[in-house]
Amino acid sequence: MTQKPSETVVDAWIALVRAQQAAVLKVERAFREAGLPPHAWYDVLWELDRAPEEGLRPFDIERRMLIAQSNISRLIDRLEEKGYVERRACESDGRGQNVAITASGRTIRRRMWPIYAKAISETVGQHFSEREAATVRDLLTRLVDPQG
Repeated sequence: MTQKPSETVVDAWIALVRAQQAAVLKVERAFREAGLPPHAWYDVLWELDRAPEEGLRPFDIERRMLIAQSNISRLIDRLEEKGYVERRACESDGRGQNVAITASGRTIRRRMWPIYAKAISETVGQHFSEREAATVRDLLTRLVDPQG
């Protein structure tokens, strides 16, 4: 059974997608201008910085990413080549591996944060009050976690 969305719902969808694209492009541009790695690298490093010491399995990283990442293994390869992450044997699954952030990874993530924070402020903070931002957060969270 297909259900045709209302014009308002379609307009909301278009605005949501355009806002997401504009926000990510702003962050990407800011990182590039500062000579820093791309947005996806920050997201992986942020997740690993918050993870337990043993790190995360690659599928957990992909599930937690703020942006879609179709090939997480190549992204992890690039981060490992730069020394920002390391692969470790997974104690609970002898065939699996965990990925953990290194000291260099923490350092570059901290260098990237002020650029990211400024882009977030310019993209969201300057356009919404705290109350409006909370409302947007709550509404969009319902799209990701209908029970939350």
